[in-house]
Amino acid sequence: MLVGYSNVSSKAKIKGLEKIDRLFNTYANSSFGMIDPEGIEALCSDLGVDYTDVRILMLAWKLKAEKQGYFTQDEWQTGLKALGVDSLSKLKKALSDLEKEVEKPSNYEDFYTYAFRYCLTEEKQKSVDIESICELLNLVLGVQFRPQIDSLIEYLKVQNDYKVINSDQWINFLRFCKEISFPDLENYDAIQAWPLILDNYVEWMREKHS
Repeated sequence: MLVGYSNVSSKAKIKGLEKIDRLFNTYANSSFGMIDPEGIEALCSDLGVDYTDVRILMLAWKLKAEKQGYFTQDEWQTGLKALGVDSLSKLKKALSDLEKEVEKPSNYEDFYTYAFRYCLTEEKQKSVDIESICELLNLVLGVQFRPQIDSLIEYLKVQNDYKVINSDQWINFLRFCKEISFPDLENYDAIQAWPLILDNYVEWMREKHS
């Protein structure tokens, strides 16, 4: 009896994987066996979401996609199995569940860190340009911390000391939003281990409101 059940279960798993692969092949570039930026745009169109929607970044996080704008077959299989998805309609529904999953404190920091890594498109690249960082801050933190992010983006665009942002600065932007009272910044202490860019930002804010 158990053997029979095991066979049925195995067949169901194989069938599920075949459906996942068929869905992959719908969007994959057959020349190099990956879903490329064009494929992701087509997927977004079929899902009814914009290419720049944060949920697509969340999907990339769930797939553990290593290269921006590309999904490998392994990433697709592992990610969709983890989501329990084997069709476009199920994937569409899973996107809203994914938002809830990312919002859990245990996942959020991992997603936030991943968002930065996902923007490192060149080998040995360790920092991201200011313009991209502003877009990413808006996308990833804009809903949760709108006043802080609008202000921080304004500062990043007018300052001339930094052309790029590294991962330590990126992580501290989130810490700043979570820990520092805004807009009075009363509990900001420059003696603590904040990166210099945030010391400069706080100084800019205080001068602006003095």
